[in-house]
Amino acid sequence: MPPITSLEQLNPARFETPAILKKLASSSRKLAELKGIAASIPNQGILINTLGLQEAKDSSEIENIVTTHDELFKDDVLPEAFANPAAKEVLRYRQALRVGFEQVRASGLLTGNHILEIQSELERNNAGFRKLPGTALKDGSGQTIYTPPQDPAEIVALMRDLERFMNDADLFDADPLIKMALIHHQFESIHPFYDGNGRTGRIVNVLYLVKEGLLDIPVLYLSNHIVRNKADYYRLLQTVREDDTWEEWVLYLLAAVEQTAGQTIVTIHAIKTALFDYKQRIRAGYKFYSQDLINTLFMHPYTKIEFVQRDLQVSRLTATKYLDALVAGGFVQKQKMGRGNYYVNLALSAILQGQAG
Repeated sequence: MPPITSLEQLNPARFETPAILKKLASSSRKLAELKGIAASIPNQGILINTLGLQEAKDSSEIENIVTTHDELFKDDVLPEAFANPAAKEVLRYRQALRVGFEQVRASGLLTGNHILEIQSELERNNAGFRKLPGTALKDGSGQTIYTPPQDPAEIVALMRDLERFMNDADLFDADPLIKMALIHHQFESIHPFYDGNGRTGRIVNVLYLVKEGLLDIPVLYLSNHIVRNKADYYRLLQTVREDDTWEEWVLYLLAAVEQTAGQTIVTIHAIKTALFDYKQRIRAGYKFYSQDLINTLFMHPYTKIEFVQRDLQVSRLTATKYLDALVAGGFVQKQKMGRGNYYVNLALSAILQGQAG
């Protein structure tokens, strides 16, 4: 298998095939539509939080870290009463995504140091780039199918090269969506970390789109598409290495962008509709209505008294009274866990678990 070379060695013109240009046009349109609908939600934190949770679950599932929505939402709201290691690992993914987003937003760049911090947050260690040989990628039967670079100096050099490719627009004259596909493949082939490469690489995808201005906030998550097409994903990663089939890989990623953007638009519309419905009905029926209350109810699929207390600046007794009134009104459902209670936003959790409509 040939050694990894710089992406700059590729000829940008090879990605101007009719099939790629057609797919690029349709996926770019969908992505622009997604950017617009996401901007129409007044509190962007709601989407970052809820869709970030969804992505964390799907991305972790690719690595066989499997948890249910219920376990995830419980751990999000009552971590001290919940001891599911998979759910905790998934929530670290969302935190790593947040860390990366803040860095990209503040600097306008996506650097090797940012990627190191994302992986460190994800894995809760500071091991950094691989320094020891021995990492190999195996298939289901234990056969080695790919050996990434083993020399620490080569890993550092390749990552520096990738950083330049991501941040210097003049280096490679191609659309950012095509570049995202190339960057993702290159990152997974360098495989710079001992652990967390797949998840870190998928965070890099969406942060690159934010950096390039194709999205304002990180809401396009390709993991759900990859979970459903996992065999194709790994096959195409490998055929690029063996047979230089970059065009096929780019088409796969562009299709993933288009389909995922379409699904995310549907999800955001559903969240927006539920949010508006809750707002209208709570405002009409309850004196304690406030926009802060609506934001709190939609920031987490499961909420708790402390969140309402904190966000509305009210006493525990008052927060409990508000939530109990919303239970009676059918907006939330009260559940007991350990010595605490949590409250399920029925509309939002149904949307995120795919039970809506």
